[in-house]
Parts: sequence; C-alpha cells; structure tokens
Amino acid sequence: MSGEKAHAGPRPGRRAVLRGAAVTAAGAAGLSAAGCAGADGPPPEPPSEPVTLGPASKVGVGEAQVFPGQNVLVSQPEAGTYRAFSAVCTHKQCPIPFVERQEAVCTCHGSRFDVMSGEVRQGPATRPLPPVPIQLDGDDLVAG
Repeated sequence: MSGEKAHAGPRPGRRAVLRGAAVTAAGAAGLSAAGCAGADGPPPEPPSEPVTLGPASKVGVGEAQVFPGQNVLVSQPEAGTYRAFSAVCTHKQCPIPFVERQEAVCTCHGSRFDVMSGEVRQGPATRPLPPVPIQLDGDDLVAG
C-alpha cells in the first residue's frame, strides 16, 4: 500500500454537499427561532408593581436606556420629560437588549422600535411597544 491513499468510499457530489448545507442552516434557524418566545418559561414582562430603575441621570436628554432586569425602556425626549415602554418585542416576546441610533433593537428577528414613541420602525413586529407608567421619585426613575 505504499503511495496509496485510503478512501472511505465515493465522494458526495456538489448537489449533495449544498443540500446538506441548506438542511443544516434551516435546522439552525429553526433552533434559534424556537428559543425566542418562552422556550424556557413565560415571556418576560415589564413590572406590574412600581419598581425603582435607578437614577434619572442614566437617561440623557434625547436618549434612551434599556433596563433589562425590569424589561423597561426609558427615553427622555426633552429635559424632565420621561417616557417608558415595555422592552419586550411585540413580535415573539423576545427581550430587547439595547438601543442603537434612537431605535430599540430586538436581536431575535430584527424588529426596531422608535425609542421616543414605541412605534415600529422595522418589522417583523407590527404592534408598537406598550407604554409603562414612569415617574420621578426624587432623583430616581420608578416604573410600573
């Protein structure tokens, strides 16, 4: 056997390789989508009872901040005026982890929401983020 290479059998054709790659990709996409809405329990919810989020100074004028532990997005469109929304995507109830360029971004399927109004800017979500009551208690933001 000197000089000969061991061969395990016929090599798959180009179509078989591409078909296998497509099946693998489809399976991976299915797994990630299945992990969105409550696969580990019920979907996250914003607070139903008042909860202190932290100092109002965390949210600058014209900016927004996600408070992931409470599933709340808070924006300050003008000085001293705060708006809060659920930080749970209305498409498949994935938590919204961050804000980018004045948009709350759902990393599960790409929905984007206006941080000042909660309105959908990009789907697949079709419903806006629900408002959450927000108030100042001294220097702290309190949601719920």
